[in-house]
Amino acid sequence: MNVSAHPSVLLALFTGLLTGLSPCVYPMIPITLAIFGVKAGTPRTRALLLASAYVAGIAVMFGALGTICGLSGRKFGAYLGSPWVVWPLALFFAAMGLSMFGAFEVALPSGLQARLSRVGGRGFGGAFLMGLVGGIIAAPCTGPPLLSLLAYVTTTRDATWGFITLATYGVGVGVPLWLLAAFSAAMPRPGAWMDWIKSFFGILLFVAALYYLKNVVPPLAHFASPAPRFAIAMAAMIVAGLALGAIHATFYGGTAEKLRKGMGVALVTIGLLGSINYVLTPKGDIKLAWLTDEAAALADARAANRPMLVDFAADWCTPCKEMDVQVFSKREVAEVMSRLTLLRVDATRQNEAVDALQNRYEAGSLPAVRLVSSDGKILAKLFDGGTIPNPDKFREKLVAALPPPN
Repeated sequence: MNVSAHPSVLLALFTGLLTGLSPCVYPMIPITLAIFGVKAGTPRTRALLLASAYVAGIAVMFGALGTICGLSGRKFGAYLGSPWVVWPLALFFAAMGLSMFGAFEVALPSGLQARLSRVGGRGFGGAFLMGLVGGIIAAPCTGPPLLSLLAYVTTTRDATWGFITLATYGVGVGVPLWLLAAFSAAMPRPGAWMDWIKSFFGILLFVAALYYLKNVVPPLAHFASPAPRFAIAMAAMIVAGLALGAIHATFYGGTAEKLRKGMGVALVTIGLLGSINYVLTPKGDIKLAWLTDEAAALADARAANRPMLVDFAADWCTPCKEMDVQVFSKREVAEVMSRLTLLRVDATRQNEAVDALQNRYEAGSLPAVRLVSSDGKILAKLFDGGTIPNPDKFREKLVAALPPPN
């Protein structure tokens, strides 16, 4: 597994870093360090080791939560085409976004927070135990990003990535603590920039809400174009929203400032959604002729005496869209694929027919790509999830799996 290249891991690290710089976490770092034994005169090596033990506790706790959500979500992805699932999920993300703008706080009861704050003590063991509960105590800031990442992991149905993603988030939260343990004099003072981070989180959570709604609200899915001018328009909306005050203005000022802030947030949110749609829109100049009926595809393959390429995909499956953009739309790959019968199995809404096809072609996860003979036998499993393959290597695998010409 190429962890460094996986987008969810990079996003989790960045999200964790911003959480560590938020107003609920950052000001408490010096106090946290002092509790488990870091003070003026402590050797830098010991200070870093103690900080590492604390961060390890955070990573283990968050990683365990990610594993649980990954396991519980193994069947969840199949329902992401259902409005009964997508709407509550989108509303959850929107609510978490509102909490970042001060509409309400996500916090543990004060009595439970007081009990958790007594866990741990001095030394490496105490630092580790404190780390296990440290992120939960700071729930007003860690809650929305953490809960949103957990919801995302549930949709992936992958326990391994759940642990890696959430543990990476915990490491990101601990980066400022590491820096303060090593270079206390160089850390910036708390200030308004912390509220800017919360605004940034809020916008990302609104974008996440709209992104999941694309599965059941067609206009959101169709809000895209492969034309460069569309990308320029989206970038202009983001810049305009930032200028209006999407990040630096507040909802605590006068009516004019609130309106500017609200309009700015809306523009940046729409601009980011459009930018994501643009990135996930194929831009190749070769249009592939995908069939959607297996019987018709097999008949075509037999009539043309050629293999069939079967692609299992779904509207809610982001890696499936990445395969379209990064692999299938590349000219050198599309030219080889155009010589095959192409069948796309839409697994957006799971049913008995889709289950039967997934079982027949041994495609238990998405995306999955199979090369199949004209009589329905699997010739090669070209892709089974994980890191999106390099288009040149995918083409090589495709050519190698093709039977020799008669």
